[in-house]
Parts: sequence; structure tokens; C-alpha cells
Amino acid sequence: MSEALPSASIEGGAFGHRLRHLRRRAGLTLAQLGARVGRPAPYLSRVENGHVEPRLSLVGELARSLGCAASELLDPTPPTRRAALEIELARAQRDLRYAALKLPAFRPSANCPDEALAHCLGLWRAYTDASASAPGAPADPVRRANARLRAEMRECDNYFGEIEDVAAEGLKAVDYSGSGPLPERSLLDLTAHFGFSVERVMDLPRSTRSVTDLRHRVIYVPQRNQMRTRSARSAILSTLGHFALRHSDPADLGDYLRQRVESNYFAGAVLAPESAAVPFLRQARDAGDLSPEDFKEVFYVSYEMAAHRLTNLATHHLDIPLHFLRTDDEGIVTKAYENDGLPLPGGRDGAPEGQQVPDSWGPRQVFRSDDTYALHYQFTETSGGEYWCVTHVETGQASPYTLTLGTVERYARFFRGGDTGRRIPADSDARTRGPATAESRARWEGHAWPSPRDREFVLEGLPGDSEGFEPFPGVAMSEVYDFLERHTS
Repeated sequence: MSEALPSASIEGGAFGHRLRHLRRRAGLTLAQLGARVGRPAPYLSRVENGHVEPRLSLVGELARSLGCAASELLDPTPPTRRAALEIELARAQRDLRYAALKLPAFRPSANCPDEALAHCLGLWRAYTDASASAPGAPADPVRRANARLRAEMRECDNYFGEIEDVAAEGLKAVDYSGSGPLPERSLLDLTAHFGFSVERVMDLPRSTRSVTDLRHRVIYVPQRNQMRTRSARSAILSTLGHFALRHSDPADLGDYLRQRVESNYFAGAVLAPESAAVPFLRQARDAGDLSPEDFKEVFYVSYEMAAHRLTNLATHHLDIPLHFLRTDDEGIVTKAYENDGLPLPGGRDGAPEGQQVPDSWGPRQVFRSDDTYALHYQFTETSGGEYWCVTHVETGQASPYTLTLGTVERYARFFRGGDTGRRIPADSDARTRGPATAESRARWEGHAWPSPRDREFVLEGLPGDSEGFEPFPGVAMSEVYDFLERHTS
């Protein structure tokens, strides 16, 4: 398996700028360089613009063709002042605080003066400095790291081609075609392909869903009576993903969150391979019958993974923008992704986690429907336009939670339920909740004390700063060490 380009080498898009700089220095067009390395010019253009991450083998070929050392290409330092300005501007526009300003995207042309870019960035720095020093401004590094990661996912439409390639290469090595659910034998063969074995045990530490013995190359997961088959397959593959993608111990919070996203992506790419999933989705799109429910059954994955996998593939392969929400039964957001412009709720930092979606949205309307546990379809008016969505209520835990997949109104025709007549106006909050009368307000204001219930968010339990970062937050490592002692003595 060929190695992927280290993430440090592409930080902020410096690699693409260096490639363009060195190509121009060598006097080569994209087509001429492409002919030398066996890649089409449009592909190299995407590399230069930071949309594709090349493998190390291609980096070596590019370096040889450009007459430079690979280390010169991989140098994270911007090659010119102009490149540094463009990288900083791109990073600024991925910031959720920028998105909250509702400004149009600014993609500077070659004729745009450097001074204009420097002026824009100066204004942006002043704005962010003022926001950070404002009373009550959030300083939570967990939310900041999560916001940065979500912006990066939006930038690439939640599609990671390199991870798709690693998953496809692994499945090819174990002769699995990708049609139908992944058999247990293929799962174990794939684990062995990456040098590991699987053992199911009864005494896994409660703070973990798997433990890996790196010395003996064993992945321990709970017995089948403690974890459902679908969950166990995902746990094994998410763990395996760390090693297949060559992760090292996370250095900081952002690294930890990124690794978790990537390993979960790997699990999805194995359980619903791109080669089989894309034709299935195209056929469903052409029939106007896209549905996470069908995807779930065909590939034997959870509804949540089916919805996630749709967001991985739909924009890249079907040209359909999407949003995904996981909320509790009161509409409090625990996970969110969008590249369709859905105006997600956000605090001062723009992060939606912990915020409540409007009463008119599907995750809250589903609990007012005639059958809460049936799939709930609706169109919703928002400040950003009209959106369609399907909401599924997941049960089996202490309290139900919702999973919502949606898109802008004009793409609804490609989805099952896209012809629903349920349309919720933006002002439905007051009408469904019922306005407080002046009399009731006067009677109870100052005489009511609600006690909010405790909630668990995906970001809770993570450390508050990167200094002394614990690479496996929330895990009782002493229990893990005791567990491994028991199983290897």
C-alpha cells in the first residue's frame, strides 16, 4: 500500500502553492507536467488548488520532473508572499465566524493586488481579535477545533478520496467485490491483511469500545451479547482505520478529532464501498428514490452510518449538496454537517453543537407527528431558503435521538419522500408552541424555576486545552493497562 502524503505537508494548502511555484519556475504548463508524471492536467490543477492530496509516490515523480528535491515540495512554508496571503484568506473563509457574516465567497483572481488581500486580512484579524475580547466570547478550544474540522469537511464536500483508495485497496487484497453486506470472513481477512487479529471478550473497560494490543497486534471488542453485530463491525473497522491510515498518537485536540473522523470514514468506506455504493445511489437518484433506509439495508449498516455515507458520496458523485444533523429529543445539536447553505444555529463562535434547532425543523416536528417512529418528511422555510429533509428517530438508549438528512428544495425530487405535502413555515415556532399571554406572563414571571436536564454532547469530556493533551480523552488508561495484563499474561 502506497503511503499518503503527511497532513503536515499540506497544511493550509502550501503544497499546492509550492507545486504551482516550482512548475512555473521550470517553465512547464499543467499539460506538460501531467505528461511527465502520467496524470491529466485537470487532476494536477486540483492538486495545486488544494482539492486533492497526492500520494508520496506522486510527490517523488513531481519532484523529479521539476528538477527539485521532494523535501522542497513538502516544505510547509508558503513559497511567496502572495501564496501566504491566499492561504490565510482561504483559511479565514473556512472559519465559521466568517460564514456567520453571510458574505459572498472571495476568490482572488491573478489580477487582484497583494495590497487588497492584505487589507482584507487586516480587517479579518481586527474583527476576530475584537470578537475574542468581547464579554462572554467563548474561548473553548474544543469548539474551535471542531469548528475548524467541520469547515475543512465542508471545503472538500465531506469526500476523502485518499481514504476511499485505502479502503478499496484493502478490499481488493481480500477479494471482496463490495456487493452486499461485508461477510464476517472478509472482515477478519481484512483485519489480518493489516496485520491484526480480533478477539471478543467480556471484560472490556467500560470507557472503551475496543482496545488494541500493539505488541501482539490484537484488537479486543465486546462479545456479541454486549454489542450488536453492526456496532461491532463498525468498532473493529474504525479501530483498524487508525492503523490503515497510519495514524500516530494525536498531538493535540484538532489532531484527535480529525483522526476520529478519518477512522470512522474508513469504516464506512469498507462497509459500503465506493465502487458498489455509487452505482446504487445513481440508480436510486435517477428513479427519484434516494433513501438512507435502503442504503442501510443493502449494506447492513446503521441508519446513522448510511446517512453519513450519503454525505460522503452524494455531492462528489451526484452533484447533490446535503446537510446532516444528529440532535436529542429536544432538538439540541450533537453533530452537524452542511454544504447546502442550511443556516445552522450557532453561538458567538458559530458552532452549532449544544444549540437548539428551530421548532419548525424536522428534528423537533417529528415528535409532533402522528407516528413519531416512522420516517418523517417535510419542507421547511428558513432564513436561507426552503429545505427538504427526512428525520429518523433512533431508540434503544436512555432517551431517543434524531438523525436528519436534507437538501435544498430543488433537489428533493431525487429523494424518497421528496413529494411530501408537509410544508412548515418559518413562523411555525410561535404557532406550534402557543404564545404566552400577557396574563400568564404576569402571573409566573419571577415565580418559575425550571431545572434543565443534563445532556451529553459529543464534545463533552474532552480536555480544555492542548497543553498536556491526553491522546485518548475520556479513557481510563489504568483500566486499559490492567485489561491487557489479564489478556496477555
